Amino acid sequence: MEPLRIGVSARLLYPDPRRVFLPTKTVQYLEQSVANWVMSGEVLAFMVPEISLASPHLPANIEVSDYVDALDGLVLQGGADIAPETYGETPMNPEWSGDRIRDRYEIALFEAFVRQGKPVFGICRGCQLINVALGGTLYQDINTQVPQTLMHRDDKRYEHNFHDLRVLPGSWLGSLYPGVEVAHINTIHHQAVKQVGRGLAVEGLSEPDGIVEAIRWEGPSYVMGVQWHPEFMDPADPKLLDGRPLLADFVAACRDRKATGQPRPVRAVGAA
Repeated sequence: MEPLRIGVSARLLYPDPRRVFLPTKTVQYLEQSVANWVMSGEVLAFMVPEISLASPHLPANIEVSDYVDALDGLVLQGGADIAPETYGETPMNPEWSGDRIRDRYEIALFEAFVRQGKPVFGICRGCQLINVALGGTLYQDINTQVPQTLMHRDDKRYEHNFHDLRVLPGSWLGSLYPGVEVAHINTIHHQAVKQVGRGLAVEGLSEPDGIVEAIRWEGPSYVMGVQWHPEFMDPADPKLLDGRPLLADFVAACRDRKATGQPRPVRAVGAA
């Protein structure tokens, strides 16, 4: 059987004279761990480039929809903050200004995949991007806006910073992890879902402070996001939540869409 083709959104680095490599150029890249995590589902991973209006070589006839036509699903990887302007706010701190260029690029990708009913899976920033694309908002900085919360980002510990996840009863997430009520996950974010977007259901919360950690779209096609990074966690570590069921479910939805031409929503336990 021909392997599925999964697109992964690009991370963006802009010109920086302090950078040794390509100091005058914008760099688009795919982080190695997320590429390998996606490919561990026995699928092919392809980075979907941002089509820059600043380039003198702008393609005349290639559009985002052409990538959607060629691919079976989309993973929105982590990275820079989402710009507050993207969800109708102004930055509370210049350091939280985010990346509006990447926001526009990924929202266009997200909307194009959803229009065709092809599955979308968001990781960290990708989870937040899904929420914002569907009209939701974010906490610009959790510890500033939500008193007495956990330290959800520690730059020194990075992916070795952890907290507990409360899996909500009757959720889709619970159906992937039968019998699991509380699990241990990594945490590398200082922003998070605030107002939940249209048609989104909350699937999991951080324990004990109640920050949204997983969302599921109740619309006609498969859209889901997790705030943690499953690609950074060793599935052989029994103390951590195994990310393989997440990937397997996403890949199965992509395979169904390819085989039938019909979208498959994410279903919570007991849903029709």
